[in-house]
Amino acid sequence: MKSFCCKIYCKKGTLTIITDQRCENAVNVTVQCYSYTNAIKTSKYNLFTFLPLNLFEQFQRIANAYFLFLLVLQVIPQISSLSWFTTVVPLVLVLSVTAAKDATDDIVKFTLSKQALTSLFSVLRLQSMKWMDVQVGDIIKLENNHFVTADLLLLSSSEPLNLVYIETAELDGLQCLHSFPQGEVRCEPPNNRLDRFTGTLTYTGQKYALDNEKILLRGCTLRNTEWCFGLVVFGGPETKLMQNCGKSTFKRTSIDRLMNVLVLCIFGFLAFMCTVLAIGNFFWELNEGSHFTAFLPRQDGNSAAFSAFLTFWSYVIILNTVVPISLYVSVEIIRLGNSFYIDWDRKMYYARSDTPAEARTTTLNEELGQIKYIFSDKTGTLTQNIMTFNKCSINGKCYESCEYKTERVDFSFNPLADPRFVFHDHSLVEAVKLETPEVHTFFRLLALCHTVMAEEKKEGELFYQAQSPDEGALVTAARNFGFVFRSRTPDSVSIVEMGQQRSYELLAILDFNNVRKRMSVIVRSPEGKLSLYCKGADTIVYERLHQSCSKLMDVTTEHLNEFAGEGLRTLALAYKDLDEDYFTQWKQRHHEASTALDDRESKLDQLYEEIENDLLLLGATAIEDKLQDGVPQTIEQLAKADIKIWVLTGDKQETAENIGYACNLLREEMNEVFIISGNSPEDVQAELRYARTTMKPDVVDSVLLPERTLAKGVKAITDEVVNGEYGLVISGHSLAYALERSVELEFLRTACMCKSVICCRVTPLQKAQVVELVKKYKQVVTLAIGDGANDVSMIKAAHIGVGISGQEGMQAVLSSDYSFAQFCFLQRLLLVHGRWSYLRMCKFLRYFFYKNFTFTFVHFWYAFFCGFSAQTVYDQWFITLYNLVYTALPVLGMSLFDQDVNDVWSFQHPQLYIPGHLNLYFSKKAFFKCALHSCYSSLVLFFIPYAAMQDTVRGDGKDVADYQSFALLTQTCLLFAVSIQLGLEMSYWTAVNTIFVLGSLVMYFAVTFTMYSNGMFLMLPSAFPFIGTARNSLNQPNIWLTILLTSLLCVLPVVTFRFLLIQLCPTINDKVQSKLFYTLFFTLAKTLLYFFLHKLR
Repeated sequence: MKSFCCKIYCKKGTLTIITDQRCENAVNVTVQCYSYTNAIKTSKYNLFTFLPLNLFEQFQRIANAYFLFLLVLQVIPQISSLSWFTTVVPLVLVLSVTAAKDATDDIVKFTLSKQALTSLFSVLRLQSMKWMDVQVGDIIKLENNHFVTADLLLLSSSEPLNLVYIETAELDGLQCLHSFPQGEVRCEPPNNRLDRFTGTLTYTGQKYALDNEKILLRGCTLRNTEWCFGLVVFGGPETKLMQNCGKSTFKRTSIDRLMNVLVLCIFGFLAFMCTVLAIGNFFWELNEGSHFTAFLPRQDGNSAAFSAFLTFWSYVIILNTVVPISLYVSVEIIRLGNSFYIDWDRKMYYARSDTPAEARTTTLNEELGQIKYIFSDKTGTLTQNIMTFNKCSINGKCYESCEYKTERVDFSFNPLADPRFVFHDHSLVEAVKLETPEVHTFFRLLALCHTVMAEEKKEGELFYQAQSPDEGALVTAARNFGFVFRSRTPDSVSIVEMGQQRSYELLAILDFNNVRKRMSVIVRSPEGKLSLYCKGADTIVYERLHQSCSKLMDVTTEHLNEFAGEGLRTLALAYKDLDEDYFTQWKQRHHEASTALDDRESKLDQLYEEIENDLLLLGATAIEDKLQDGVPQTIEQLAKADIKIWVLTGDKQETAENIGYACNLLREEMNEVFIISGNSPEDVQAELRYARTTMKPDVVDSVLLPERTLAKGVKAITDEVVNGEYGLVISGHSLAYALERSVELEFLRTACMCKSVICCRVTPLQKAQVVELVKKYKQVVTLAIGDGANDVSMIKAAHIGVGISGQEGMQAVLSSDYSFAQFCFLQRLLLVHGRWSYLRMCKFLRYFFYKNFTFTFVHFWYAFFCGFSAQTVYDQWFITLYNLVYTALPVLGMSLFDQDVNDVWSFQHPQLYIPGHLNLYFSKKAFFKCALHSCYSSLVLFFIPYAAMQDTVRGDGKDVADYQSFALLTQTCLLFAVSIQLGLEMSYWTAVNTIFVLGSLVMYFAVTFTMYSNGMFLMLPSAFPFIGTARNSLNQPNIWLTILLTSLLCVLPVVTFRFLLIQLCPTINDKVQSKLFYTLFFTLAKTLLYFFLHKLR
């Protein structure tokens, strides 16, 4: 085992690492810089900060802060007419429940991070220590399948030539090859670029480039390597993974945003009511109060104005129930319950990969019921991302694998062939056997130009590990046609060409990225010949071809269009032979650029552009990526729900169009599919304007909105109605112009008039820009769905992000709000879970405001009959328990179990989803309807009992019209009225709902008789003054008659209004529920008739 001597110097943004393998006895590491340890903190609290920090966060909610303010007011005797516990009990309960939820979430995060940080590994001298104790500069030993939790520079490994195989699926779904020499290292400061590392190695006077291939990132796992040594470069929060884990944007639902506005309105209305009552107290004190001063003398200096001032604050306390303190906790419980439904849904479980659906957030469930625009990736999202080599074009000749025409090719001539590979064109095998030069060069390119790793556990049994399924499919195709990739080192690639072992010297790899859209390798053959092999997008490769390839390019283009028309993924292949002198000079400049610490990428790009020209075209490949099961049906269902789907893909236009038709995104029945392919902003704008006038000939060619109107208060672009259905396809270069400020509104207006939109050849940044554009100018809810790292920006930009657990790692899933394994599950997520969650939340809010406003308004009317004295109309214990005990469970039961129709009918009638787009279930209008309904109910609940008890006596002649009896009657009527109203709101009764509703009424009477008993009064006379009121009042028939009359008068207008509405103006929900009712009725009648006839026999 080798020993290392290492010193580290840290200057501003520069880390210098000096290692020397020649120091035989040096094993210690000296660190002369200030840096983080490797400990990270993913939890928010600790044992000491939890209580103060959590309380601080909770009191940032305006309702919680308001109730704390009320508590302060209640300790002032001159103001408070309520006991302190009426506010303390609900406030403490709300804070406790929220704190328990926050603590649980934080403990989970802490436990997960602790498991990683306390795992053991070996440091030099083979001393075991925990990951959290690692310092920058430590040299550590990793073993196979170990998880890397710091950014390491690879020093050596158990593999030949210090090769290491790692799995980075937790980062980006890729797998990489790494090796590292030794010397003095200077590297970049900490940053969040997972795909880049800039550093230099100086050794024996020579300077070498260090890039991302030499670093093991936190989040990787060591594979197929017995052991390796690495030097910690970045630890803890400085690691690239943690640099990417910045604070995510807090996503809030449209209902949350509406609630903030409504709460402010409620505060304003509360202030208005208290002001009215304070003014009433002022005039009452002037006109009537002087008559009572003989036996209720005023304190010195207390005038009518001062009394009104105190009354204002007293009513702020009494009418506090109009502000929904328990609303937030109830909302969180409802969201948590609906999230569990998603997690537990077996119909969204994918058995093949053992992947259940997962709600990764609990705050956005109801937003799933309001989605208007879906932005989807194609590869791996709509398709399976399992690639098969299907067709190819070589030197102008097309080779096809047509299963229905011929038998599969026999590859028995090749002992290293993959038995799972299937191809049907025998002429391609014959061309290989005849040693056609172009065919051999074609497959040689596929065998050399890649980053695949080969593993050979047994002689002849090869297993390929590829960065992407495309690469794996191409290398496997070359393998079966006689060009077998066998192994690689950092400096060479070994292949078997038609049975002959050959080793090519690997001189340079010109990497693929989303900007270059191509990959090249420069190799020297065993005969000493220098060649550059390139594969990439056809449009990119064509720009770099030699002019002598024009005829071949025309033929190959026809083949490419044919392949793309069938939905196949295509790549163009080209090569060139290099001059030795030129390459030597280019290699020197490449070395200088690759060792530059500043602007390295742009310098390398210039060199790549220089050498990747005058290429000779070889041909093209076509790979099939089949659609996932159920994609066409899912898109059709979502379209019926009036959800618009935009596909944002990196594939070429023909491929994207074909997939669009295959998955019902584009249909032959459409009036027209517009193709936007302009090469300038003017051309794109003209094409968009033509499309818009075609869809709506009478449209006014309006001037674009001036910039000054597009600030925070952005003018939303409304949907324009068109006759017919249209589609739009736009290419990446045209999209770049369409997203410019001068064209973006034209693009958005035109695209939104279309039923579906496909953007092809787009970059990850453009995906996010399209989502942001729709969010900016359309008052709609957006959803983005993807499966790869290139979809992360789009997923984070949308209101809701959905990750597909597929072939491209976990980056999209880790950035998402919801995840599952198949695109077809999206319709269940939206049409069932989303719609139910939205419907339940809206019903909850309507009912919650109704019951609280009704409860509070009765206080308001009572004030006019008690001299505005701030006396409460209810018993103080009823005020305390009303929201916490008597009405909490019934409304939660409705909010967790209610369904207007079941999941089957939700799929049969996707139009049920449309009301969510229009905010029909809850809006400002619905809120004010609730307020008016509450106002009417409170009038009935106050004046009917008041009139019924006025001058009333018991059957034995005793007076029953006292304050305590009136308070009991009013609160009993209130509870019955709101319970009946809840029953009218519920569409789906379950045993749980029934128990909650009836149990709450039983609980009310049990608690009331207990608290109004002699025993409670004897224990605490001041706390339980209503002694005997319950048994004296509730045994009178006229009391129960009043309760019945009041309840009927409260609900009668509601029942009447709903009946007329269903008959005269039924909604889609009313129609479907009526259809469901009649279906169930006739099914039941048919069953009973059959049973009756059977009995008669």
